[in-house]
Amino acid sequence: MAKIKKKGTSGQAKNYITRTQAVRKLQISLPDFRRLCIFKGIYPREPRNKRKASKSSTQSTTFYYTKDIQFLLHEPLLAKFRDHKALGKKIARALGKNEIGDAQRLERNLTPRMTLDHVIKERYPTFVDALRDLDDALSMLFLFANLPQTDTVPPKTIALCQRLTLEFEHYVIRTHSLRKSFLSIKGIYYQATIQGQDILWLVPYKFVQRAAGDVDFRIMGTFVEFYNTLLGFVNYRLYTSIGLVYPPKFSAESDAKGGELGAFRLEGKNTAQQQLTNGVSERAQQETISSAAQEEADKLVVSETQDSTVPPSSYETVPEAQTQEGDNAQLEEFPASIDPTADTLLQPSISTSTVAALFENFTFFLSRETPRHPLEFILRAFGCRKVGWDTILGDGAYTSDESDRRITHQIVDRPPIPLPATPADDDDDAPAAPGRVPGRTYIQPQWVWDSINAGRLLRTDLYAPGAVLPPHLSPFVKPKSGEYDPTRPLAEQEPEGEAEAAAEAALEEDEDEEEVEQEMVDAAENVLDGDVVTGEGMEVELAGSDDEEEDEEEEEVDDEFGGFDSASDDEEDEAPATRHQRELEAEAAGRTVEGGATKATGAARKKLDKERKAKTEETERQKMMLSRRKRKLFEKMQYSNAKKDEAAEKLRGKRRRIEQAK
Repeated sequence: MAKIKKKGTSGQAKNYITRTQAVRKLQISLPDFRRLCIFKGIYPREPRNKRKASKSSTQSTTFYYTKDIQFLLHEPLLAKFRDHKALGKKIARALGKNEIGDAQRLERNLTPRMTLDHVIKERYPTFVDALRDLDDALSMLFLFANLPQTDTVPPKTIALCQRLTLEFEHYVIRTHSLRKSFLSIKGIYYQATIQGQDILWLVPYKFVQRAAGDVDFRIMGTFVEFYNTLLGFVNYRLYTSIGLVYPPKFSAESDAKGGELGAFRLEGKNTAQQQLTNGVSERAQQETISSAAQEEADKLVVSETQDSTVPPSSYETVPEAQTQEGDNAQLEEFPASIDPTADTLLQPSISTSTVAALFENFTFFLSRETPRHPLEFILRAFGCRKVGWDTILGDGAYTSDESDRRITHQIVDRPPIPLPATPADDDDDAPAAPGRVPGRTYIQPQWVWDSINAGRLLRTDLYAPGAVLPPHLSPFVKPKSGEYDPTRPLAEQEPEGEAEAAAEAALEEDEDEEEVEQEMVDAAENVLDGDVVTGEGMEVELAGSDDEEEDEEEEEVDDEFGGFDSASDDEEDEAPATRHQRELEAEAAGRTVEGGATKATGAARKKLDKERKAKTEETERQKMMLSRRKRKLFEKMQYSNAKKDEAAEKLRGKRRRIEQAK
């Protein structure tokens, strides 16, 4: 006889465990359990049948895999949590006895120190795995770096996030890894390519932040603690891969003055070892990071990048001759050995080194109203070495003199200053606008973002101060076939007859509005010219005479039969100015005018309706050949495509109205 299977020993009841059971099994508190799950990357799971997985009459809400909880039983952090709990009891006992000195001594000497190094190694076996999981880490750390100091967000956490994020930005600047950026409502999106991995993160704007009470900063603080350890490991690996010393030299004095990126100084490994052997002081080490360190780092970069996945042309310090050789080696064409007329491999037109040196030959000056840190980061990441700003924005500027003749571009974000009136426009000796330097290009900040996204320098006259800026499009959205593409002309996207139909609909709306306005004017004139005058009473008669009823019937008959010359009477009553205006609107809309009245050609619209009808009939015939399951799937696809077409048509109509208004 077969053994009777005991309930709850197999299936979903064995594979899942509730949160209460997991906390009891690990013998820790619920906050410590949450921290441990965040550190180890263990998240709740949703079973197929909650009733079978709960093993009880009441359905539980949170489940975990049983194997994940068993994996946590051997975690070294459990001992740290228990030691911390035991220390808390000792401190509470000392405070209960009013032994404040003993409580401070216990907290200072016996507080357990937790390290997450082994957790990072377990979760990310390879360095590529760490880079792939860096998006959320950077977004969270940049967020905490911009938060104000509160009781829930200590200043040490903010300072650590600021230091790690600035170190990462220095690496992106040094290697020219930045590729795209976008200004959105949430903040500024950045995308960098590091060792073949695209990393996208969000940086909030530097506004005054207010900590909301409904946000649990304890859970977010746990994520920040883990991400700080992760980014520290990543920064160390990235710096050492290009031959730089980690951590870089940090100047607290420059940071106190608002230096930000300028508070860090990078140096090569060989130079640092030479300085240590010669017994150079710390102050001398910070001041002697110059061309020697740069050349040594360049040699290491060239030697190490020959075998790496990143092309040598992406680095700033590779000589031009070596870069050309490397590009030629990578862009080598492979001739076809079988067929001499076969196609060859397509070669890229723009190299990475060309985009990395986009602003190399320019000197920028940032006005006081512009966001200094994002502009400095982007300009330096794309080759600009000379960026200046006013002393009020902080330390580390190339120049603080706005009238410096070496400045080629100045970024402003204020209303334009009007030019003084001159007797002649072609006068070469006419004075420049107040506050303007002759020969300098003044642009708005959007020019920098649009140029790097386009991969080339755009026209500066379109971004002049006070000019209506072109639309700032997201570089992360790629238009698909059938969808609206704002970068293409409108005539290439709209189907045949759509423009004529839109013009006809617009003209009909205008005519309806004119008729309503004319009716309102006529009604007002009738009230003023009639027997009823404002201020006098109105006599209401409940029953009218037979003569009045006969008169009303005659008027109704006259209204029904307007005669054969009613249209001509309306045309004669129409004012010449109104008629001329309608003729001009008809010509602009591509319509014909006969006898002062506009008549739509309608040929393109009828053709479009005929094509749509034929296409619909053909689709219905094809649907009859499908099975029921495939027919439903096809109908869902048709519904989603119709929604996309409708949204694209609305966007095209909006753009058409804007272009007509211009």
